[in-house]
Amino acid sequence: MVRQRSIFSLIFVLLATFLIGCGGPGVATLPPSYTAAEVAKIQEYAPGIKAVIDRQGELKSLISEGEWIKVGNFIHGPMTEAKLNMTYIVPNLAQQDQGKARQIIKDLLNDLVKIDQSATVGNTSQALSNYKQAFADIDKFLELVPEKSS
Repeated sequence: MVRQRSIFSLIFVLLATFLIGCGGPGVATLPPSYTAAEVAKIQEYAPGIKAVIDRQGELKSLISEGEWIKVGNFIHGPMTEAKLNMTYIVPNLAQQDQGKARQIIKDLLNDLVKIDQSATVGNTSQALSNYKQAFADIDKFLELVPEKSS
């Protein structure tokens, strides 16, 4: 009988260890939730970014036509203003998204510098390549921005 109790104890210990090891707390990351005030603050700056996206065809045609001075004006005007709006949005994003958003802004800045350098030497193909990447960065950033609350 004593031997049988020790075997049962050993089986229960192994079973308990297995169940505790496999049944850890299920920590699921919830999508970030924003208050109405946070969304409103973010939405103050979002239209400026979306306005640049609406004008992306304009930049593409300027690059294609070799209007390098106008390309520089567009980069240093509306594109830089959009980057500034993105910078204002970052502190209002969820904590887990802020690092990603900052990296996207750095990537956008690098793309804008490369477009400007390409414009300086008149390299249309390189400018178009960096143009596409810049707007892809803006799209990635907007994926982190919460939609307006209804």
